[in-house]
Amino acid sequence: MAVEYYDFGPYKIHHSSVFHTTDLSFAFVNLRPAVTGHILFSLVYDVNDNTMYLHVLICPKREVKRVADLTDDENIELWRIAHKLGRQLESYHNASSLTFCIQDGAQAGQSVPHVHIHILPRKIGDFENNDDIYDVINEKEKELKRKLEVDIERKDRSLEVMAQEADEYRKFVF
Repeated sequence: MAVEYYDFGPYKIHHSSVFHTTDLSFAFVNLRPAVTGHILFSLVYDVNDNTMYLHVLICPKREVKRVADLTDDENIELWRIAHKLGRQLESYHNASSLTFCIQDGAQAGQSVPHVHIHILPRKIGDFENNDDIYDVINEKEKELKRKLEVDIERKDRSLEVMAQEADEYRKFVF
């Protein structure tokens, strides 16, 4: 039987938000995604402005704080999944590019002490300046760490919305 929750640093990720697992890693949808996108399936959007947000994460099952502490097998597995998942996310969301991001240590902006790769499908014009995405990722991570009840721009997505997005991504072939 699958686990009910996956550990992500001090946080628990409900299994319904996880769309891919291996012996060494898991991939899940983000609570506070950073990139807006087009609605490709129902409910995965902000009902206030009809915008969907895209952003997934991949991390090792073992709690590893820094990239240098990954085993060779964990490192290979994370990037193997990132490679395959990125290609499928880009196609699924009709994106033109991808941002892969790792913040390795507190001074690099890592707020969850568990290695993770952000994957964000990108389109022309999604940010006025392409590198602004890193500021948004950093702010979302800081907000999560502070455990804000209300985000200035939008609230956390519901478990139902996250589960529905994860259901779509489970259809991908790994």
